[in-house]
Amino acid sequence: TRTPSPPTGLPTTTSSPGTPTTSGPSSPTGTQPPISTTPFTGTASTTRTTTSGPTPSVSTLPTTTIGTEISTPSTTSATVTTPSTSPTSTSPVSTTTSGTTPTTSPTSTSPVSTTTSGTTPTTSPTSTSPVSTTTSGTTPTESFTTTSGTTSSSFITINATTTISTTFKTLPPVSTTTSGPTATSTAVTTTGSDSWMLCNCTKVICIEDNIVQVIPIICNPPPKPTCANGLSPVPVMDEDGCCWHWECDCYCTGWGDPHYMTFDGLYYSYQGNCTYVLVEEINKKVDNFGVYIDNYHCDARDVVSCPRTLIVRHETQEVRLKTAQPNTLQVEVTVNNKYVALPYKKFGVSIYESGINRVVEIPELKMNVTYNGLSFSIRMPYSLFGNNTQGQCGTCNNNTADDCMLPNGNIAEHCETMADHWQVVDPSKPQCSPGLVPTSSPLTTPTQPCKESSICELLLGSVFKPCHAFVQPEKYYAACVFDSCVLPNLDLECSSLQIYAAVCADQGACIDWRKHTNGVCSHECPSGKEYRACGPIKEMTCKSRGQNETSTKQVEGCFCPNGTMLYDSGVDVCVKTCGCVGVDKIPREFGEKFTVDCQDCICLEGEHGILCKPHVCDQKKVTCDGEGFYEVAEVNPKDSCCPLFTCKCNTSMCTAKAPKCSLGFEVHSYIPSGQCCPVYQCVPKGVCVHENAEFLPNSSVFVDKCQNCVCTNDVNVGTQLNIISCERVPCNTYCQPGYELKPVKGECCGKCVQTKCIIHTTDNSELILSPGDFKNDPQNNCTIYSCVDLHDQLIASTSEITCPAFNEDSCKPGTISFLPNGCCRTCAPLDSSTPCSVRHRTDFIVYNGCRSVDRVDLTECEGTCGTFSLYSPEANSMDHSCSCCRETSTTEKEVVLKCPGGHAMSHKYIYVESCSCQDTECERPMSNELQKNEENDQATTLNRIKRAISLTSK
Repeated sequence: TRTPSPPTGLPTTTSSPGTPTTSGPSSPTGTQPPISTTPFTGTASTTRTTTSGPTPSVSTLPTTTIGTEISTPSTTSATVTTPSTSPTSTSPVSTTTSGTTPTTSPTSTSPVSTTTSGTTPTTSPTSTSPVSTTTSGTTPTESFTTTSGTTSSSFITINATTTISTTFKTLPPVSTTTSGPTATSTAVTTTGSDSWMLCNCTKVICIEDNIVQVIPIICNPPPKPTCANGLSPVPVMDEDGCCWHWECDCYCTGWGDPHYMTFDGLYYSYQGNCTYVLVEEINKKVDNFGVYIDNYHCDARDVVSCPRTLIVRHETQEVRLKTAQPNTLQVEVTVNNKYVALPYKKFGVSIYESGINRVVEIPELKMNVTYNGLSFSIRMPYSLFGNNTQGQCGTCNNNTADDCMLPNGNIAEHCETMADHWQVVDPSKPQCSPGLVPTSSPLTTPTQPCKESSICELLLGSVFKPCHAFVQPEKYYAACVFDSCVLPNLDLECSSLQIYAAVCADQGACIDWRKHTNGVCSHECPSGKEYRACGPIKEMTCKSRGQNETSTKQVEGCFCPNGTMLYDSGVDVCVKTCGCVGVDKIPREFGEKFTVDCQDCICLEGEHGILCKPHVCDQKKVTCDGEGFYEVAEVNPKDSCCPLFTCKCNTSMCTAKAPKCSLGFEVHSYIPSGQCCPVYQCVPKGVCVHENAEFLPNSSVFVDKCQNCVCTNDVNVGTQLNIISCERVPCNTYCQPGYELKPVKGECCGKCVQTKCIIHTTDNSELILSPGDFKNDPQNNCTIYSCVDLHDQLIASTSEITCPAFNEDSCKPGTISFLPNGCCRTCAPLDSSTPCSVRHRTDFIVYNGCRSVDRVDLTECEGTCGTFSLYSPEANSMDHSCSCCRETSTTEKEVVLKCPGGHAMSHKYIYVESCSCQDTECERPMSNELQKNEENDQATTLNRIKRAISLTSK
């Protein structure tokens, strides 16, 4: 039996690995079907017509039905009866076969008889007359066709261990029509109890009474539909494997910050930073199935978002494709929260690398999901998911009108609003909660006009022009402008060019665009790899080089240089010859011997490749005895796998500890020959010790201020410490007159401190006065010396008394006397009043309203005293001398006072007994401020001097 195959370039499944793809071959031309079937002559056949969208009715051509009769004779005969209205010949044709020779029927218009033997095929004629075929043994007979007018029929007879006689009868033709929203093929069917497929796309239907209808299926090329997402439809084989039809794949992409293209090609941008549903089934047919995206704010202003993780769930597995570093193509893969190495294949999920992408493929669902850190794509077959998707990728039904569908089935006005409603619970994002939507509309356009990046202009220019006929660039250009204006420093506009180039490559237009971006969108490859914009979806490896890769699509990425190939999909090493690659990632040739991880290995052809055995070392055993010794392995320069064992000393393993020595001693250790652990003892350091301090010889040692001490080289035999030698500090004990030796706190010697005033008199002799002392000059009573302690400072002063002019003739006789200073004379002038004396008078005493009954004798002092004011040339100031008449002695007397109330009270008063002239201060009016200054600065000193003068005179 020969299975029909699709035409060149026609994939048998809609699931394509690697970069998202949607391509398919162009519509076949003429009547040649895109899927090979066994040709039949005549016109009796089933015709399939495939359309997408509304399909016009298609009628099948007439069909010849043949009745079959089964009998037990050892020969089989087949008789074909055709209408006699349009025969072209009446000659019979007979064909006989024997052995294992197949027989086919040639076409003829005259009687022909053919006999074959061995393995020679015989072709039987086709005519308008009945044909008889006889087979014997177990020889199968190929089908043949008879033609009557425009109606043909074909049948197959197979003779097994019994002989079957079959009779075919022509049945009237049947017509069918096909229509529907998807491209399908429909075969002719008639009433019957059972049907089955024969080889070469031939269908047999049991009619009744051992009568069957044999229908060859012929496929007409279906019309090519237009997909709403702007991509080319893909050809898909029918379930019977004979014919094919067009479908618009469910293809959703996302990129940048981020921009979305729904399954049906609706473009929108959305900046949420939660985890969302990209696609789930409306009617759940697959257990735990869905694709989700984890977005995050990728700028400091929290204005826009970028994809961080793509999550694919299928049954018991959860695959996470996570961006390792923001805005890069580095992606980490985990399955059920555990990191896995690629390629990975388990429980119906396959994960592998394809260029710059990581691809999650589920063959059972004929779907794949790609992610590279900057963009993602989801491709799903329409036949399995049409009209049954929901989420941010929309509804896959080739109609953009319902792409913004909410979870409750309503249609949102904008997809940005719809996207908010597809939040899912994510424990890592407590700020997100399904059902909460932002109060303001998401930002979809730049807030301020800006000049787009020159990189965006490449989308509209000559670089991508070869792709413009396949994919319109306007939506990708708008996304690029948005990214360059909102996030000018992240180079996110590269993602728009990248996803557009990927879609172009999927449609058959591969663009090498990165070299035109002046390094902004460059892609660096690891050592040993080179960048290609148009590389294979699955790179050829040593193990896959014998397999035929049917996919012609291309992706960008890092590939092995020309002349080399990838060793294996799980071993990222480029090799020139396919030998072996071990854990050291070094290519080896077949037959090469090497050592790795201390294993002696050899590279052999075969399934296992590298065979290893432990490396054998020939070494001498060493024994490490003694405290502190241990065995150590050192690298052998001649053989790194066989270390050299020696004994090493580790003093930390010794039990003896160093003693703590007293001050002036230090620990001395030495290791005896042949031992590891040291021996300790305390030895003198040759220093002096004083008050917990050590002093080197010949250095000064401070004991106290009264001694000068030094550390000597002499050693005390008893203490084994150096001796400290000290000498008393000498002190001066003599002080000059007026000074006294007084101790100073903290000092060893006293200090001479002045305690008296030293005054030089007029005869150059020294006069020493204590503070507060006054003394007249021995030679002149009018000169007075004094010593005053003012604020801890000794002040010596000399006072000169200047006497006023004195004329004895103007004095009353007997009144001449010295003033109290003992220097100047005074008298009562002739014309002066009574000199100072007691004066009596009588008067009432009044006190507090009470009065004495009689007048009382009251006394008082009255008279003149010597008072003068004269200029002193020496002092350049006025000198004053004042004297007043004052009491010198008094007594206290008592008197009775009468009060207004009639009661009496005793009252005491003072009675002056005698009076005399006495010195007093001479005061003159002055302002309060001047008076205060005078009192503060000079009053005290002057008072003491005058008092001294007065006392001296007395």
